[in-house]
Amino acid sequence: MPIPTGGYREVAEDLAARIKSGEYVAGERLPTYNELADLYDVSVTTVQRAIIVLQTRGLVVGLQGRGLWVAEDVRLDP
Repeated sequence: MPIPTGGYREVAEDLAARIKSGEYVAGERLPTYNELADLYDVSVTTVQRAIIVLQTRGLVVGLQGRGLWVAEDVRLDP
């Protein structure tokens, strides 16, 4: 039986795919944590963990009090 991933990896992969496909473009503001949690039907904590993954990959930048943004210099390599 496979080990459950908890959902944050799936959210991160889907958001990364949306960024890479151009659905969310460089410099664009992403939905809020609450909006993403509603969109994916997960908790805000799950979304926060997914965003950490995307920040580590250089896809997303968080600006305290201003929201989440697609990085200007998005690295499209896997």
